[in-house]
Amino acid sequence: MVRMVQFRDLLSGNAFCRLNKPVDPYIEASSICREDLERPWFSPAKGHDGLFLAGNVLSSRSAFARALGTTVDGISDMLLRAMEGPQPCELVDRPPGYHEVDVGSIPIPTYFKSDGGPYVTSGIFHAGFEGKFNLSFHRMMYMGGDKFAVRVVPRHLNALLQESEACGKKLYGAVSIGTDPAALIAGSVTLTYGKDEMEVASSMALMTGEGPLRTFSPIDDEGGPRTPVGTEIVLYGYFTGERTREGPFVDITSTVDLSGISPGEPVFKVEKALAREGAIMHVLLPGGYEHYLMMGLPKEPSIMQSVKKVVPRVKAVRLTEGGCCWLHGIVSIAQQKEGDSKNAIMAAFTGHPSMKRVIVVDDDIDIFDDRQVEWALATRFQAHRDMFVVEGARGSTLDPSADTGLKTTSKLGLDSCMPLSDRERFLRVG
Repeated sequence: MVRMVQFRDLLSGNAFCRLNKPVDPYIEASSICREDLERPWFSPAKGHDGLFLAGNVLSSRSAFARALGTTVDGISDMLLRAMEGPQPCELVDRPPGYHEVDVGSIPIPTYFKSDGGPYVTSGIFHAGFEGKFNLSFHRMMYMGGDKFAVRVVPRHLNALLQESEACGKKLYGAVSIGTDPAALIAGSVTLTYGKDEMEVASSMALMTGEGPLRTFSPIDDEGGPRTPVGTEIVLYGYFTGERTREGPFVDITSTVDLSGISPGEPVFKVEKALAREGAIMHVLLPGGYEHYLMMGLPKEPSIMQSVKKVVPRVKAVRLTEGGCCWLHGIVSIAQQKEGDSKNAIMAAFTGHPSMKRVIVVDDDIDIFDDRQVEWALATRFQAHRDMFVVEGARGSTLDPSADTGLKTTSKLGLDSCMPLSDRERFLRVG
């Protein structure tokens, strides 16, 4: 296995476009990302001496595979094994090279003119309360000074926040920006409530032979939130108990999300901001390929886990780029009994509740080839018998077509598998 790398190590190689001129975090950085969604780039940050910007860093499955020390085909298996066997991180002293900075000196990008302000989109929160920890992504709108409005959806960070508030205590967290690729992908994994997703990243690190993930506390608190060694920028602080307007924000669907405006989102106050020498702000473009993969890749093993409970032989799972690697998926299975494909559809939605359409195909179809998937739909699918619609289900808050009042969605399952009793008629020749 190839050794796992820190974020800074990812910026080497011929694939990167090193821009000679400084780039403005306001709109320009976003524009450069959008010029070529697969081209990684790196430049000085305009108006922020000694600091840098990097975008489209992990914008392909192959880039993720290299960063994780595996193959493209091995990403899901690596993630699945890590999710099934999390391992403790190693706690070390704060490494040399970090210094305290003012939050206002950090080059926080504004991605679109319609956004409510500058946004940290690449930060992963590590927060804990009474021994329960969570690692997760949350967009953070900079309010000025040392405060951010954080979009906290009803998942595990929100549960920790509610528990701490009920006890009259503050919920502390460390936000890692420009961090270890294993921690980045683990930030979109969901374990049982209270289990620490940072340990999924540590398990992946162990798979490379590099030992457990090395982490440190920003304030030398052994029992508190941590950040991976090598993280470019660390924001340590707490939720104040206030709520404020967050957004508008252009999110993964490339449409404006207004869900944070009313009744508002929790306010996070930074007590200490740390940066490495020559710190790099990770410019994670909303709705870009890197955003798609960062959110979608960790959900594919969850779907596979769920489907395997009802269909033992699952070949592959893919959340598609056309569906923002979030709303549309494809699953290939080896049928054992009639009805397996229909059970697979229901299980896939359980594995990723935000998904609103799934296509299930036989294992002779390459689900990474859109033409093969469409061929399976064209030759093995009949709408009157193979299409399933579930109305009024919980979906994604990021789906602009969802019911605006109830926040529910309709889910579509397409069974594009051959009948076991008549396979010969449906096999592709040649």
